[in-house]
Amino acid sequence: MNRHVRTLIDLVIAVIVGAIVALVALKAIDSVQWPAFNSSNVTRSLTTAGQVVAVAILVIAALLYRYGKARWLVTLLSTAGISGLVTVTLGMPLGATRLYLFGLSADQQFRTEYLTRLTSSPHLADMTYLHLAPYYPAGWFWGGGRYASLMGLPGWEAFKPWAILSMAVAAAIGVVLWTRMVRADRGIATALAVTVVTLMYAGPEPYAAVLIMVGVPMLIPMLYGLRGRSRHADGPTPSLRSGTSWAAVVATGLFLGLSATFYTLYTGLFAGVAILMALALIVQGWVNASNKALAREEVSKTRRGVVLAVLGRLVVMGVIAGLIALTVWAPYLLARARSEPASGGTAEHYLPERGSFLPWPMFHLSLVGAITFIGLIWILLRFRQRTIAAALGITVVGIYLMSLLSMLATAAGTTLLGFRLEPILVAVLAAAGVFGVVELAHWAVGRFGDVRVVVGVLAALAAIAVAQSIPAYLSNEITIAYTDTDGYGDRADKRPPGAESYYPQIDKLIGEKTGRPATDNVVLTADYGFLSVYPYWGFQGLTSHYANPLAEFDKRAATIETWSKASSADDLVRQLDAAPWTPPNVFLFRYSADGYALRLAADVYPNDPNVKRYTVTFDPNLFNDPRFEVTDVGPFVLVVRK
Repeated sequence: MNRHVRTLIDLVIAVIVGAIVALVALKAIDSVQWPAFNSSNVTRSLTTAGQVVAVAILVIAALLYRYGKARWLVTLLSTAGISGLVTVTLGMPLGATRLYLFGLSADQQFRTEYLTRLTSSPHLADMTYLHLAPYYPAGWFWGGGRYASLMGLPGWEAFKPWAILSMAVAAAIGVVLWTRMVRADRGIATALAVTVVTLMYAGPEPYAAVLIMVGVPMLIPMLYGLRGRSRHADGPTPSLRSGTSWAAVVATGLFLGLSATFYTLYTGLFAGVAILMALALIVQGWVNASNKALAREEVSKTRRGVVLAVLGRLVVMGVIAGLIALTVWAPYLLARARSEPASGGTAEHYLPERGSFLPWPMFHLSLVGAITFIGLIWILLRFRQRTIAAALGITVVGIYLMSLLSMLATAAGTTLLGFRLEPILVAVLAAAGVFGVVELAHWAVGRFGDVRVVVGVLAALAAIAVAQSIPAYLSNEITIAYTDTDGYGDRADKRPPGAESYYPQIDKLIGEKTGRPATDNVVLTADYGFLSVYPYWGFQGLTSHYANPLAEFDKRAATIETWSKASSADDLVRQLDAAPWTPPNVFLFRYSADGYALRLAADVYPNDPNVKRYTVTFDPNLFNDPRFEVTDVGPFVLVVRK
């Protein structure tokens, strides 16, 4: 059987096994009434036990490979073990809550809103604003919407299982990719290292974690695809037609395209790394072509061939990636091409303290610090000899370059959000660290005799040690998942819920008073958790940093303030009808001493925090009119325009 066909079959097996393991494990976890993570150590202990079992399965798979047992069994056990590790590491600590890490707070609020939107309909749409093409890549959220619809779950409730399921499948794909490129035992170890650090550093952003688990191993075929069918030391092949590994080129293009549908920032990094690889290969090919024994014309011909071949492969990758990216980006790009109004979006206006210095995980006094330090040393030592070392090394350079560019961009009033690249950096160095440990083991065997068992046991124990620390590392994120009020009005820690417990009642009232489904209503509110739970359209987004540029966030904010100053109900209705956007027919306020209040947000970058909260208050008399119906619901005031 052709090796590419065999790899495709293994990838299909990985998807199936990863999905089954995650679904079965999550179902088993949900069938038991667990105590809350933040008030008991029961789920902590069960998480550790599950992680030990998962690592043991991976060790067995590696041993079966070393003893020459059935290849299909190795694939089955390795994919089951790695997906089980992901599921138990996140699923067990969250076993007593319906919410995912960070609950319905902070960034998770708008992510949940996006999933809720795409659960209500498979058609691409902005998470908040009516009639706008989506700005944020919809790939992961669209898949989550289809999962929610299939399982009969509301979008907010599907977020947790979909996040864990997608990461479990990605980890299974990652282990197959690694084991196809290197010896299966080393591939399993590398996939384990990448998966563990990814869960630790990128777990709260599941769509980012998915790209890391798959993207790190895809760096190797990316370099090979650009280089062509030659050894690393020989440099790129000068023939595009006969010297190209088209399977690697196509696979890389497919991955870059998938990445573009998931996460713009990471796609920018991966694309930048591909360009750096191409430049490095051109320089290498240029130098290798130097030969005083050959005629100048022959040398020039070889150099031209190298440049054209490398750039040709890069272009093919880009074309494939671009075509896939258009599946989610086409509506927005068409809107911008038509010069539709756009303003107020400030997605890049964020510079926390950790964005002002470069990340150095390899110098931390921890097991992660140790493995990444070994990885850095291995890359430096093997950069010229090993394709893997070169691919990972160029990626490290790309990450630091992008981080520096992000810092420099602050002088121009923006950033590139370079601090968000740290999870990829840690994953890349951890992968390199495994290869470094393998070489250290070979040295130890030559120096002390056969100590492979000792090295293997220590490596497995280290993996367990890091894995069991993940819940503690994510304890704040897990705690919020228990203290936030969910879409059913409950808190998982069984304490009194917040004002969000009134959301189901408000939703019911809106349906009764408007006679419309949620997707036919536009709501003006500052309680954006309501839009995360129900698929109502919002008139204004959470902050300008999450807002679609096509929404004109700044102009909408000014318009809301103007509405609040209306002199009468007639004046308010006139202003509402004159708005350049579909006006709200539902208003959800909070009570205040001065009237009906909306607590809104303004961008104050470069300050940190980058958001300033301010209150806009409406005179209750504006709605004392037959054209409006006012209902008090707990701390809320619901106003429906008739």
